[in-house]
Amino acid sequence: MNKTDLAAKIAENTGITKTQATNAIETFMAAVAKSLKSGKKVTLMGFGTFSVSKRMARKGRNPKTGETIKIKAKKVVRFRPSQEINASL
Repeated sequence: MNKTDLAAKIAENTGITKTQATNAIETFMAAVAKSLKSGKKVTLMGFGTFSVSKRMARKGRNPKTGETIKIKAKKVVRFRPSQEINASL
């Protein structure tokens, strides 16, 4: 399911227009991104938690040449689904 499919489903279930549903999704994504950038977790009860974690620098291997390379440390977004979501899978 992509953003367009999700907006169509939300519009169908709530009776709002697809444009309004798309705006709501984009606003949600912007709010989550802003919170994560400021270092805060986003927890949606019954759905899951978005958080930022640090990935340490490490050594890797170039698959084409086999040469060892350094991979820089970086921050990554993590999603941990709720128990309800995990149980429904």
